[in-house]
Order: sequence, then structure tokens, then C-alpha cells
Amino acid sequence: MNRLSLYFRLVRLDKPIGILLLLWPTLNALWFASNGHPPLDMLLIFALGTALMRSAGCAINDYADRDFDKYVKRTAERPLTSGKIKPAEALAVAALLAIVSFLLILPLNALTKELSVAAVIIAGSYPYFKRFFAIPQAYLGIAFGFGIPMGFAAIQGQVPAVAWWLLAANVFWAVAYDTEYAMVDRDDDLKIGIRTSAITFGRFDVVAVMLCYGATLAILLACGWELGLRWWFVAGLAAAAGIALYHYGLIKDRDRMRCFAAFRHNNWFGAAIFAGIALDYALRK
Repeated sequence: MNRLSLYFRLVRLDKPIGILLLLWPTLNALWFASNGHPPLDMLLIFALGTALMRSAGCAINDYADRDFDKYVKRTAERPLTSGKIKPAEALAVAALLAIVSFLLILPLNALTKELSVAAVIIAGSYPYFKRFFAIPQAYLGIAFGFGIPMGFAAIQGQVPAVAWWLLAANVFWAVAYDTEYAMVDRDDDLKIGIRTSAITFGRFDVVAVMLCYGATLAILLACGWELGLRWWFVAGLAAAAGIALYHYGLIKDRDRMRCFAAFRHNNWFGAAIFAGIALDYALRK
């Protein structure tokens, strides 16, 4: 297997669900911040930057977890864990992707650049939170949602309170979908001492997931209504609520593969919310 193919797998470009989970809240922020008319250059910068930073985060995550992943069935054959690439290569790939991502935002304002530094620090430190933080998925939600304040900063030159509320909504969503993900690896994580929300919530894991979905939708409803969005937006949230209920059906028996299916299906939860936002702005009279 050639090196490029291994790097492709290292940064999970063969599994784009992670990019989409970052992209939807970022797009939401760009639409909110621009009153439904985000500049094309901003869309391109943030879409490509999201893909690059998610990829860099995967390389850093595999570097941090290289001594743990070999004990988890789902991750044992990852390029770094299996020894097909060296740890220094993973760090080099992550650094290169982060540099290219920073180059993308050079045309943007100073506040956006300052926030990008915080974003890199948060993304780089996330893998180590699993060592001691009881719900590292909440920290993941901050890392995955930092495109929200950056999007507002890029378009408005400021980060209003609503941006931080949108980030809070993303934290709840990340706890929901990544708990579903963690339910797949719970037995392995217990053996090796990794902390996850699935372990912390214990027998209340399914309830916690559904409450987090509810909190996500409630905060988004309040934010969107405050910004003047109405019924198409509400319809998008209603569709997302229906998708969350579908996820309940998948995870309620805690079957590994059905929990993983629920995690992957969160793309549609995010897509429904974004569709409601975009339609509400597009169809205004």
C-alpha cells in the first residue's frame, strides 16, 4: 500500500462523516451571520478549512491514542496503530494540514485569525481529555463547533452572544452523536481506561443522548427565532426531531452496529437543520 493511500486513511478522507458533522454548524453560522447571504469566498474558505482541520485532528488523535487503539477492535488496523506509518509522519501530516488551513484565512480579519489559534489549541488538546475528563464529548463539541464564532467573526467582525449559544447547541449535539459512537467501543474503553460519556452516563446513556438532542433543538429554536427565522426554520427543526427519534429506535437496545448507524445518520440531523435555515432565508418575501 503506497504512502498516499495510508495518509488518506490516517486523516479519514475515506470516512467523510466527520467533515460533515463540522460543516453543518459552520454553514449554519455563516447563514445566520450574513442574514442568509454568505459571500462565496467565505463559503469556500470555511468549507475547505473545515475539511483540512478535521483531517489534521484525526492525525493528532491517532498520534495521541496510538498506544490505546491497538486494544480496540475497530481501531486496531488504523495506519499508525498497525505500524504502517510512523508517529512522526502523523505529526508532520497534521502540521502540514494546519498550516494550509491557516493560509486559507490570511485574507480574513484579525479576530478570525485569533480565534483560529484557539481552535487549533482546542482541537490538538482534545485527544488528551479522554485521559481524565468524564465527558470528553463536550470538549469535542467545542472543537467541532469553533467554526461558529469564527464564521461570525469573519462576516460581522465580532462574535455576538447568539454565536456562543449556537456553540452551546453544538456541544449538546456532539455529546449526543459521540455518545452513540462511544457506545460502540464501551467494552474496549473500559478495559483500557479511556473516559467517555457512554461510560459516565452508564445505564442512563440512551436518556442522556435524547436529552442532548432536545437541548440542541431547544437552543437552536431560541436562537433562530431571536434572529427572525420562522416556519421553514421550525420545519427543519421538526424534521431533525423526527430523525432524533429514529436514532432512539436504533440505540435503545445498545446494539453496537445500530449505535454506529445512529452516529453516522447524524449527517441527516445536521442537514435538516441547515435546510430549514437556508429555506427560511431564501423564501422570505
